[in-house]
Amino acid sequence: MKFLVTGAAGFIGFHTTEYLLNRGDTVVGVDNLNDYYDISLKEARLTKLQNKKGFSFQKIDITDKKSLDNVFKLESPEKIIHLAAQAGVRYSITNPNTYIDSNILGFFNMLEACRYHPVQHMVFASSSSVYGANTSTPFSVTDNVDHPLSLYGATKKSNELMAHVYSHLYDIPMSGLRFFTVYGPWGRPDMALFIFTKKIIEGETINIFNNGKHRRDFTYIDDIVEGIVRVADNIVKSNIKWNSHKPDPSTSSAKYQLYNIGNNSPVDLMHFIELIEKKLNKKAKKKFLSLQPGDVTETHADIDSLVESTGYSPQTSIEIGVENFIKWYMDYYKV
Repeated sequence: MKFLVTGAAGFIGFHTTEYLLNRGDTVVGVDNLNDYYDISLKEARLTKLQNKKGFSFQKIDITDKKSLDNVFKLESPEKIIHLAAQAGVRYSITNPNTYIDSNILGFFNMLEACRYHPVQHMVFASSSSVYGANTSTPFSVTDNVDHPLSLYGATKKSNELMAHVYSHLYDIPMSGLRFFTVYGPWGRPDMALFIFTKKIIEGETINIFNNGKHRRDFTYIDDIVEGIVRVADNIVKSNIKWNSHKPDPSTSSAKYQLYNIGNNSPVDLMHFIELIEKKLNKKAKKKFLSLQPGDVTETHADIDSLVESTGYSPQTSIEIGVENFIKWYMDYYKV
């Protein structure tokens, strides 16, 4: 199968691409290699991919419609895994324009490309951030998600709506994945595990928001990739039982489906920090702060529909996942 993976030099994109290549698929990677975080980390991921058979790379920005269309025209991908986006909740408060450009305009360009260059299936990244002000857990894809607390979350909800329109109008199978706090080797430097590990090693103080009273459904990268690929392989069909009088927002009479992709096992933030301290054999200097704008106190994924549809089953405990990340970090940064 020939896949086009956007954000291929990113954290999830890199691991997904590597998985596909290892099983024998062909992958066209797209990434703009922007400087939101250390470009050398993205380049190192890309170098690993370029050493594998079946991989080609196009350095383009998905906001560049002409270049994106050319990739579709020249490569004729059969399936799309769209992971390119501007990530981060707090960054969206200080840099909102980048989210409109990448997550709205860029997503629109992807939909248009699929419209004019038909594909078998487009799987796209959404986020647990769409749940926003919701407090009833576990979060279900059948919940109303009309109260996002960050522009990032709002753009991801917009993506889901836009994808449904294109599925309905142009018969394009669309599957959206709401990711829950992904972590692991080759992770993003703006994520908590990376920040905490770096600062504890260097003897710097870590900021602990909401006075440590956070819970997160941390999901290891291998489990995330397993879910992505299972969904991509399972081309979504229209739901013939969908009821327009009692509409289920996670599915449709169109070829459209939303899934949560998480570990289904929230972890207290303070326990998470204790695990890092234990693996590093070093205590953290802690500064407790109030809840930050855009943050939610708890995430917990109801993954029943993903399990039922694909057989998805997360395998990695938080203890093993944190240990694997720290081993990678120590090796990569030669600590």
